Amino acid sequence: MNIDIIADEENIRIQRLELGAWATNCYIVVDPKTKESILVDVPPGARTLVKELRGTDLQCVLLTHSHIDHYAGLKALRDRLAVPVAVHPADNQPWLPFPPEIMLKDGDVIKVGSIKIETVFTPGHTPGSVCFRLGDYLLAGDTIFPGGPGRTISPPAFSQIVKSITEKVFLLPDAIKVFPGHGAATTLGKEKQQFAAFSSRPHPPNLRGDVVWLTT
Repeated sequence: MNIDIIADEENIRIQRLELGAWATNCYIVVDPKTKESILVDVPPGARTLVKELRGTDLQCVLLTHSHIDHYAGLKALRDRLAVPVAVHPADNQPWLPFPPEIMLKDGDVIKVGSIKIETVFTPGHTPGSVCFRLGDYLLAGDTIFPGGPGRTISPPAFSQIVKSITEKVFLLPDAIKVFPGHGAATTLGKEKQQFAAFSSRPHPPNLRGDVVWLTT
């Protein structure tokens, strides 16, 4: 388990928690003035999450996608904190522990105090994967990591995630800090450069799985 503060500013505080056997990152976003908060993804570790949320007014839970490592702690959290859950309709899957109350669309804005959280629809890793932009920060789920995209299960899914990254994520400023669903942070400027190297080389049409921009 690792817990750190990735943003501590006058109008926003973001805490990263790496929890569970899958070492999944989740994020607590707080407006320091109103103490309103949201939680992005819920890996196993509800007791830790409730402890870290203490002193804030949790408004909702946002899921980047519906893989179990990102929602395994959801039922236990909801047993303690009765808050709505939001997911994109394409990831509103029957294996979720209960039906989410909020269906997210591309461009939807969730407000937490003075913080505006923009939903960016980025299918590919899953059909309903989303990222969340908060000003200079992007909580990217498993869409983009340092050095490559999230894992894909088929060539069409790989093509889709590349389209999501190039036509949605890469339209954002280079200085945006990217915080993924696993591992370390990166910046969009760095990822754009590495993708340019990848796209300058030929690749087989059946590309899928774990792709690394500089070596695949």
